[in-house]
Amino acid sequence: MSSKIDALKITVLSLSLCFSVSSLSATVNKTVKQKKNVIYILTDDQRYDEVGFLNPRIDTPNMDKLAAGGVYFKNAFVTTALCSPSRATILTGQYMHNHGVVDNNNPAKESSVYFPSYLQEVGYETSFFGKWHMGGHGDSPQPGFDHWLSFAGQGHYYPKKDKKGRTNKININGERVDQKGYITDELTDYAVDWLDKRDSDKPFFMYLSHKAVHSNFDPAPRHKDQYSDVAIEVPESQADTPENYAGKPMWVKNQRNSWHGVDFPYHSEMDVQEYKRQYHRALSAVDDSLGRVLKWLKDNNLENDTIVMLMGDNGFMFGEHGLIDKRNAYEESMRVPLLAYAPGYFKPGTVVDEMVANLDIAPTILEIAGAKKPAHFDGDSWLPLAKNKEVNQWRENFLYEYYWEFNYPSTPTTFALRTDNYKLIQYHGVWDTEELYDLKNDPKEMNNLINTPKHQPLIAQMRHDLFNLLVNKKGDNVIPYTEKYTPGAVYRERDRGETADFPDNWLKKEGDDGLRTFLRIKPIKDKKDDKKKSAKH
Repeated sequence: MSSKIDALKITVLSLSLCFSVSSLSATVNKTVKQKKNVIYILTDDQRYDEVGFLNPRIDTPNMDKLAAGGVYFKNAFVTTALCSPSRATILTGQYMHNHGVVDNNNPAKESSVYFPSYLQEVGYETSFFGKWHMGGHGDSPQPGFDHWLSFAGQGHYYPKKDKKGRTNKININGERVDQKGYITDELTDYAVDWLDKRDSDKPFFMYLSHKAVHSNFDPAPRHKDQYSDVAIEVPESQADTPENYAGKPMWVKNQRNSWHGVDFPYHSEMDVQEYKRQYHRALSAVDDSLGRVLKWLKDNNLENDTIVMLMGDNGFMFGEHGLIDKRNAYEESMRVPLLAYAPGYFKPGTVVDEMVANLDIAPTILEIAGAKKPAHFDGDSWLPLAKNKEVNQWRENFLYEYYWEFNYPSTPTTFALRTDNYKLIQYHGVWDTEELYDLKNDPKEMNNLINTPKHQPLIAQMRHDLFNLLVNKKGDNVIPYTEKYTPGAVYRERDRGETADFPDNWLKKEGDDGLRTFLRIKPIKDKKDDKKKSAKH
């Protein structure tokens, strides 16, 4: 009798243990499934106002849907307005002087860790689709991604054959296949197919990195004639007038007649405004792509479980200050769209006024995933801002840095500090003037205040803060550069813009005022520190 009772106890205990283990397993799976999926969509060269809800000349219904139904970051920026450095900042959460991808030529450090690797550690299935283009990297699969699809360099909008008759390739998990169609649509096909076939027991992170709208802009066939009747505005600052160049650095006037200027754009006679029309057209397929992703989420009942983000890797200039393209620290170059959407997670119509940057993407996605932010990150999660939570301390400023490239020598090494109200721009290694702009009263950056007496204490403080932000993780200030192997885009159009003159206030002779007033002015904070020290003594 006793043995039967003991056997019964063992059976009950075994069943209980099985039930407990099963319950624990269910709890773990439920916890994993409760983690939000994340889809991060990166567009190329999409400037901050290239969205329909800000620009009535274009139609972007799906991007507008993200803003209306989710979060619009009104002041989103990149810390370098150039493809490779910006993408490296997104992936590493670091400023350029820390991650080391200083231009489109220099590859990432072998020790680099991309944030999707941290997602894998907390149970996410990860994928990458599209343009990688990080310095000298090719199209080979990179760490942190379970599924990989990319192409070399900038890629091509349409399949094309080289001189040997070979079609451009797409690398899928190490196997290269021919590109078949229009790249924006084809990337979306592959991405949606992966969503259909992925491991449904895991939360997922999908990085959809479009080639569009990188130059040379080439729209999908269905958008070839779009916006034909729309007038494309000419920026007021495009005109070659003394008023527009008053207070501007010499390099800005000189770049007007260069590869990145309106007088010799890409060494051609291209019409910059017509070029912008093509830009608008090429963006339409990206909006279509976003619509397909949103539809898939809705059709698969994952709309409420997935956070969709859309961001540009840098801005783009279409004639502002006589310039085209990017690289410089003006708003049209460094300011980008950033939208986040998740029904039931973000309050519809939320607008975040605080400054956020590309270096905040990695820490934000890690917080969403419940992963710890690594100590070496320079950015911070903007998730509390997006969820309307009170944030006691958010950044007062951020650093912008661009290092001179021999292949595009008309843009100098540029350091800038942007606050909510002001932007200070410095140039390194070139004999030229600094710039200070009051962004609240002069959003188009037309009135350089660098010589205004009342702003000198502010300028001194901003110079001080800028220098400190440029210190790398080793405590050093280092100016990097890459090997020069051609003269670069040095040409000028012979019949157009003359070279710029030095600023009038620089033209002095012995005995004039100001010849010895270039010594350091103490920053405001240093003066406060001196007062505190005096009070203690």
